[in-house]
Amino acid sequence: MNTRFKHIRYIPFHILFWIAVWFFFVYFFNYNSDDRAYVMWFSGFLLPLTASLTYFTVYFLIPRFLLNKKYLHFILYSFYTFVVASYIIAIIIYGCLIFLLDFNIDRMPPMSKNFFFILVLLFLVVGVVSSISILNHNFTTISRNKELQNKILATQLQLKDQELHYLKRQIHPHFLFNTLNTIYGFALKQSKQTPEIILKLSNLLDYILYQVSKPRVSLKEEVLHIQEYIELEKIRFEDTLKVTFSCDEINNETQIAPMLLIPFIENAFKHGSIVDDYLNIDIKIHLQDESFDFAVINSFTGNNKDYNEKGIGIENIRKRLDLNYSNNYKLEHITVDNKYNVHLSIFNINKIRNA
Repeated sequence: MNTRFKHIRYIPFHILFWIAVWFFFVYFFNYNSDDRAYVMWFSGFLLPLTASLTYFTVYFLIPRFLLNKKYLHFILYSFYTFVVASYIIAIIIYGCLIFLLDFNIDRMPPMSKNFFFILVLLFLVVGVVSSISILNHNFTTISRNKELQNKILATQLQLKDQELHYLKRQIHPHFLFNTLNTIYGFALKQSKQTPEIILKLSNLLDYILYQVSKPRVSLKEEVLHIQEYIELEKIRFEDTLKVTFSCDEINNETQIAPMLLIPFIENAFKHGSIVDDYLNIDIKIHLQDESFDFAVINSFTGNNKDYNEKGIGIENIRKRLDLNYSNNYKLEHITVDNKYNVHLSIFNINKIRNA
């Protein structure tokens, strides 16, 4: 809306307000007086002064000095304003006495010749309007700050959502690259198991394409997806793999961020070491009430640093955990006795941020 038009549309309200103030003056100055004509004229002469002081205070003193915390200047200019207003009130009192009453002070209404009462009445109007102006300014400032905070928050959420979607998309090439390598190896051997691997890969890709874009999926489906991936890897490793997989009973209502667990298991298969002729992998999933525990232990002959440098998906998952389960998870990984241990705890698995 045009600013000029916005100010113009408030003019009728200002006019009505000052008419009300005029009636307010007339009401008080009529006390113990029968000369209503004089009271009306006297109130009329006071009205422009009251309006001028009010607008000067509201549109100059308050925004220029008070709101800018120039308190000394505000007090100084307020004092000057008070002195000038007092001088003008005195002129109005004596002017009305001379020109309206011909110096007949006995005809003068009692309240209209009380200088201090007039001063208090005038500055009462100025004070009330100024207080409303300050309250309105504070409300507007709070509203603008709230709106700005909401915009900042919305921008931050949008950026986090974009980052989360980007991290999810990274899962596709990482997972697909590992599995295609497996198929390539079997194809070179002209293995009869190649069609079976391709079928399992097809099922996994179907899960990825239709589930990973969702903010959350069924934990039960995620576990089935993990089991299918393990079966795929069993075909690849043949007799050099020992996998132990244990999982508690999971109800259909429990949900989790999609593709959150599989990168840990991928890394266990891809970067684990064969010790005593076997790659040993132990996977445990425990769910009690809303507390979720996930552990992967695989044989490994290096150290944490070597494993982290190899595992390109770990940092991805840590960022996704921060975005989905901020302050609601604990992730630990350590190498002990030729075993690489990953332990993820989500304290309240149902407390996940929508993405």
